[in-house]
Amino acid sequence: MKQDGMRSESDSMGKLEVPHAAYYGGNTRRAELNFPISDLRFGRSFIKAIGQIKQASAKVNKELNTLDPHIADIIIDAAERVMNGEFDQEFVVDIFQTGSGTSTNMNANEVIANVGIESLGGILGSKNPIHPNDHVNKGQSSNDVIPTTIHLAAAGAIKNDLIPAMEQLEQSFQEKSKEFWEIVKTGRTHLQDATPIRLGQEFLGYKGQMTNGIERAKKALDELCVLPLGGTAVGTGIGMHPKFAFKVIEQLKNMTGLNLSETKNHFQAQSTVDNCVAASGEIKTIAVSLMKIANDIRWLGSGPRAGLGEISIPEVQPGSSIMPGKVNPVIAESVTMVCAQIIGNDNTITIAGQSGNFELNVMMPVTAYNLLQSIDLLSKSCSNFSTQCVDGLKETEKGPNMVLEGLAICTALVPIIGYDKAADIAHEAAKTGETIKQVASRRTDIDKIELDRILDPIKMTESD
Repeated sequence: MKQDGMRSESDSMGKLEVPHAAYYGGNTRRAELNFPISDLRFGRSFIKAIGQIKQASAKVNKELNTLDPHIADIIIDAAERVMNGEFDQEFVVDIFQTGSGTSTNMNANEVIANVGIESLGGILGSKNPIHPNDHVNKGQSSNDVIPTTIHLAAAGAIKNDLIPAMEQLEQSFQEKSKEFWEIVKTGRTHLQDATPIRLGQEFLGYKGQMTNGIERAKKALDELCVLPLGGTAVGTGIGMHPKFAFKVIEQLKNMTGLNLSETKNHFQAQSTVDNCVAASGEIKTIAVSLMKIANDIRWLGSGPRAGLGEISIPEVQPGSSIMPGKVNPVIAESVTMVCAQIIGNDNTITIAGQSGNFELNVMMPVTAYNLLQSIDLLSKSCSNFSTQCVDGLKETEKGPNMVLEGLAICTALVPIIGYDKAADIAHEAAKTGETIKQVASRRTDIDKIELDRILDPIKMTESD
């Protein structure tokens, strides 16, 4: 018996009820009922990418005369509306679904078909005159559409969001390196005092990490721009016009501005998610690098009175519900949490990459979700870190004031008096609380002017 607010549909497994106003259909509804697992759904970038594939496919099918031109035009228009986000709420299938992502591919096919049917004044769910499989999915399989969607969405996010955000952060570190160049402070290895370093040199190191990170992001982009589209079910291209994949990818190149190409080995491309694993590895490496930087900045700003306090961190919010005036490095902390999430996501993607048998990987949806989340989180975190923290950092007097108190500056004496004598001076200074200069002036024959020259902290930060 038909429920109120429901419509009856039929598919290859029989009849079922679908919400009356839903643009998705019976196949999607089965998946919705089968996988009540989480509240995780595909987001904007993925939906836009699958809409782009459906639109490009309809254009090519029209060109190749494999689809009625009028039907193709309706699909093209409907796909445009999906690409623009008008029907995001209709993508209801849980991430934890069929491993191929077939349910999400059908979700897209059904939504686009029904949007087209409605535009013609037809009945939702009728599959007339537009059929989700026969027309919207023409020349395609979930097995090549879903991995192609993952690549397309992730590549677009890296090019348009991640790389610009990283370049912004790289520039922020570059500017701070210049600003802090004349500030000499105590270097640290093993969290212990080491020879002097310029604060600007530390930030030049952070800038270099971002420069390398951008190159890693570009490597990930290259991995993802190779598309599996064209293999259909098992890599053979069954049911597809021989020119279909090449022409669809050309359409996608024009739509996205990405340097897309068709894989040279479809049997590899859709039986694995190796490209996604590789891309995720690059993203994880960037996250590891960024976590080191964020933690350094937390340490450099620690205190500010009882800690290192060598930089002051922008005060963006109260730091305690009980301690008045306390301010915490919250932006840097948010960065470290993002990095931890990305590292965990990469582990999930690594496991997913192992989870294929023969001609198909069966963890594509969770691969897609985690990869896209990692790129999105890293993009937003880099931009936020830049504007809310790094750009507002200021040096303090604490670093320069403590340089001559450091014991490791005795390293500069080694070429003159030898390692053992320099070590004795350092040990004595540690015991007495004197500076290296004070002990050296008493324990060596080096005159004051020469000792000042040798123990000049600025000179120690410069290469010969």
